[in-house]
Order: sequence, then structure tokens, then C-alpha cells
Amino acid sequence: MSYKILTDDTLRETMNHGDSRYPFAYYPENIWQFDFHRIDWHWHYELELLYGARGSVVCLAGTKRIELREGQGIFINSGVLHRYEVSEDTFSPNIVFSPTLLAAENTLIYSKYIRPVINSGIPYQVLDPYISWQKEILEILEQVFAIQETEEKNELRTLQRLFEIWELFTLHLDLRSDSLKKRGMNHKQAKLQTMMQYIHDHYREEITLEMIAGSAAVSKSSALHIFQSGIRTSPVAYLISYRLSQAAEQLYTTQKSVSAIAEETGFASTGYFCRKFRQHYHMSANEYRKTKLSLPHV
Repeated sequence: MSYKILTDDTLRETMNHGDSRYPFAYYPENIWQFDFHRIDWHWHYELELLYGARGSVVCLAGTKRIELREGQGIFINSGVLHRYEVSEDTFSPNIVFSPTLLAAENTLIYSKYIRPVINSGIPYQVLDPYISWQKEILEILEQVFAIQETEEKNELRTLQRLFEIWELFTLHLDLRSDSLKKRGMNHKQAKLQTMMQYIHDHYREEITLEMIAGSAAVSKSSALHIFQSGIRTSPVAYLISYRLSQAAEQLYTTQKSVSAIAEETGFASTGYFCRKFRQHYHMSANEYRKTKLSLPHV
């Protein structure tokens, strides 16, 4: 069984985490079960806390690549583009919840304790069990997971634990004003998402780095920098990767020939497509088709 994350054109995750009455969700996930053993690039307005209960997890967040060892965790701030990947079977339970679960936006609690964290410019915070306040958060987080798994009426106890976690964040995170950095990060992310959307819309066509950069009104060198700092790859490499992902989907959802799929996804020749596909997926297109068709999908 395999899974994949669903996003819109801006890479915002489209899944609802809980509902408007209780915007909280718990996911006891094994990232190894996702397509290509990764939860691909996405962002959400909600806050996220993930714990590496078994195995190590690589998290790309903001402009950093973070290797989370077993026993560590990470907090992902609102609106931050991030991705998880693993190289082995793992267990990485996580929670995703709206900041408004803690307090409504027009309240003193929100303006004094919640908004400063969201607006701090801090994209993430690694949680290490060897640092006392972070260890305390990890212990409380494990309690939150246990509450979800053992108690039916768990909302009040969950909220109590979330307030305890949040108090520790407000006491220990550096929340000094960093609005210029925050605006700069948002500006770059908007440019990145504009260029990625251009690729999504035109990947079947012959497009160049200059055309990708032009879609966001930036220079070619700026486009290279924005992609590298945002998702650690080049625009052209992302274009090829996106074409391959679209081709891969067609391989197991249609009966089209490999050559027809290669042409429809923007590759200049079938031979070039086959070489790139093998490099990316470590198997041939036909082998990939047979493997995927033999597995149940969600």
C-alpha cells in the first residue's frame, strides 16, 4: 500500500486537518509507505509537530536539510514549505493543528502568545531530547499521541497538553522582531511557487530556464537561487522531475505506450526519457508499471 500527499497549484496541502469545530489531526505515519518513501513538498497554515519514534527522518524546511535522529522531533511553523524523506522503515507520529485551536485571532492570548511565534520568521525548531526544555516538549508530545490512541473523549486533555507545549515555546524561542526576514522569505516563496506553477502548466511544451524565470519576472540567476534555497534543486532539474512524476502516474493509470507517454510529458525522445526515468526511479518504465500495478493504492 502506498500514499501520496495532495496539494494545490501553490503546493498548499489540500487535506483538512480536523474540521472548523476542532482543527486538530493526529497521524501515526510510516513515511516509508508513501510514494518514493517521502512526503513531498507542501505547506499549510496549520502548525505541525513530528516525532521520530523509530528510524531517522530527513526534513527539508525553509532553506535547510535537517537529519532527525530517532528520538528527535521537529516543529514546523505556519506557512513553511517542507518535505520529509526516509531511507528505511520508520514510525513518525505527528500532529497538525490550527493556531486558532489555542485561541481565536481577536483575543489577547492569540496576539500575546501565538502570533509572535507565527510571525517570528522561525521556519522550524528541532526538538532534541538532550536539551531539557525540548525533552519536556517531546515527552508531552508523546502524551498527546497516547491520548489520541487510548481515549475517546480526548479533546480537553489534548488541548491542555498543547498549551503546555506552547508555553515552553514562548519561554524559549527567540521571538525578537524579524518581520523583514519574514517578508523576504514569503516573497521568495511566492516567486518559487509562481515558477513551479508555470512548470506545472507548461511541462508538456519545450520550455527554457529563461522562460521559467520570466514567469516570475526574475533573472535566470535569481531563479536558480530561489529554487536552490527553496527546494534544493535547479529549475530545470525540477522540470525534469515533474515530467517524470507525470509520466509515472500515466504508466499505472493508462495503457499508453512508453513512447507515447514520453512525448506527452515533454521529453524530446523516448531514449532520453528512459535514461532519466531509470536514473530517478532506479528501474525501467516498464518495470515501474508492473510494480505499481501489482500493489493496492489509496
